[in-house]
Amino acid sequence: MKTSKCWVWFKGSLNKGGYWKEGFTCTFDESPGVLIESPAYVTCRVPSWRVLTREPENLYKSPQIPEKAIWKII
Repeated sequence: MKTSKCWVWFKGSLNKGGYWKEGFTCTFDESPGVLIESPAYVTCRVPSWRVLTREPENLYKSPQIPEKAIWKII
């Protein structure tokens, strides 16, 4: 199990595009996806394409989003 600081991709709204949000701790373990935690959000598990462990060069540049992407793993 590995834990690190990370940025999480949020898809935004109709008026505002997506963005990378900092302030999360991510845990990589044997379960599918990545467990993300932050005092400001409910702890949940998301697919790995939504997570970066290095600060993105552009906070508004979208990651490669898979077709029919799952945004949250329940």
